[in-house]
Amino acid sequence: MPYTAPFAEQRFVLDVIADLPGLAALPQYANATPDMVDAILSESAKLASNVFAPLNPIGDKTHAKLANRVVTLPPGFADAYRLYIEGGWAGLGVAESHGGQGLPFAVAVAVQEQLTSANMAFALCMMLSQGAIEALAVHASPDLQDRYLAKLVSGEWTGTMNLTEPGAGSDVGALKTRAEPAPDGSYRIKGTKIYITWGEHDAAENIVHLVLARLPDAPPGIKGISLFICPKFRPDGSRNDLVCTGLEHKLGIHASPTCTMSFGDNDNCTGYLVGAEGAGMRAMFTMMNNARVQVGLQGVAIAEAATQHAVHFARQRVQSAKFGAGRDPVRIIDHADVRRTLMTCRALTEATRALVYLNASAVDRSHAGDVAGTGLADFLTPISKAWATDTGVEVASLALQVFGGMGYVEETGAAQFLRDARIAPIYEGTNGIQALDLVGRKLGLDGGAHWQELFAQIRDTIGDLTAHADLKTIAPWLDDALAATQAATIWMTGANNPDDIAAGATPFLRMMGLTLGGWLLAKQALTAAAYLASGNGDPAFLTAKITTARFYAEQILPQVAALSGPVTRGAALLYAIPEADLAA
Repeated sequence: MPYTAPFAEQRFVLDVIADLPGLAALPQYANATPDMVDAILSESAKLASNVFAPLNPIGDKTHAKLANRVVTLPPGFADAYRLYIEGGWAGLGVAESHGGQGLPFAVAVAVQEQLTSANMAFALCMMLSQGAIEALAVHASPDLQDRYLAKLVSGEWTGTMNLTEPGAGSDVGALKTRAEPAPDGSYRIKGTKIYITWGEHDAAENIVHLVLARLPDAPPGIKGISLFICPKFRPDGSRNDLVCTGLEHKLGIHASPTCTMSFGDNDNCTGYLVGAEGAGMRAMFTMMNNARVQVGLQGVAIAEAATQHAVHFARQRVQSAKFGAGRDPVRIIDHADVRRTLMTCRALTEATRALVYLNASAVDRSHAGDVAGTGLADFLTPISKAWATDTGVEVASLALQVFGGMGYVEETGAAQFLRDARIAPIYEGTNGIQALDLVGRKLGLDGGAHWQELFAQIRDTIGDLTAHADLKTIAPWLDDALAATQAATIWMTGANNPDDIAAGATPFLRMMGLTLGGWLLAKQALTAAAYLASGNGDPAFLTAKITTARFYAEQILPQVAALSGPVTRGAALLYAIPEADLAA
């Protein structure tokens, strides 16, 4: 089934939740006029549907392949990447001062959603390059920026992130890759990195690796880590001493080469320091935070594609009589349980999209110097990354269920969405790590000002709902969810036992995501109702927005209160069975 970009939905969320008109009023985003954004999303939709999507099943079956340390992409991918470059898509959200188009991150996120829905494995290449551009734009010296940014912004070169090492996993501070100063001011890098997405491929003429390494006299732990550019080809055109030594055989995203990279096998891998010595994690976190928002977006994108696939099948498949309605078989979309499944997919997808777009808008405001935008972006990022990716897996699984046994076989394509989605809760910091970041760092930012402000806005929305004749039924459900989430937040911020806090972190993050999602859908319902009353917009679309918000409130928000127990029960039961007995 072909992918169709949800253009009307994206534009509505950009305006109502990301406040695109407000962003466009800022000098650096003045290019984001309504006509410009419409044109961009219309053209990127064609690229996604006509170029990226047809390659998705091909890449899934063919895989990226490694031979003689050269990675070859599946047929058609290199040609598609050239179309991406020619369209100028790589620099969409990059400042004009660095050769980009100066559009908001929120708009770039909407484009990236389309590409990811169409072909997640392929879109990973673009995602990582965008993060590399941001890291270099913020932290690299003018000389390095002159040497590398233009080609990355054009898309002629691609970027990677090299953190993880054998034996270190998520503990970046345990890395062993070394950096030795060289007489010419560069460094000699030596070590091995694993799980390097798009670390080697044949679509771009050069690959710019951002590599974390430790100088000889560096202290242990994270404070001793520095960041280096290690290009596949040096500025003089010579091949650098770095190679892909293996490709992972993965559950999904088969077309995305996940590489083991070896640096300095011949003691001649040239690296260039980004920022100050020992400040590597600060620079890398710029790239990682960009990637975490975009990985959250992957959850949205897969949920959208899987839902479209399921709805199309449900409208075609005829099976069984409707419950209590005689013997004549009907299309399965007429069965109440299938409708529940599809509505759940729709509501969760729209809720996570709103959250990620809000997060992207906060990043834009942060880049414009808005301190409150910085705090909001920091607070929302772990929620976007974790809740949206968990939701992507959940929706992909629900969508597969609509297909029944036909979903479990590969011919229908439903299984690929679930396989591809499953990596997103794992990489860029597992979702458990995101939950710990939320309760350990983000709740306390600025004395809790950011969650307090969000809760105040939710209370205002509840007031607006209560006063609205057609939407007041949403208000009590959102009010209950807010009360439970606020009580859990107060418990979290007041708890003293670290194990108890850690034990409740994951269900707490889900509480926060569910509640914020319900609030953002309610805000959209209020706007949709206002548009309907004034005769603006498509009545069918606006009515569906209201119905989806009501469904989410009545069918999904009640989960929030049920999570209060898991959040606040503490860690005792987690450790009550001795380790040896768990292994028995």
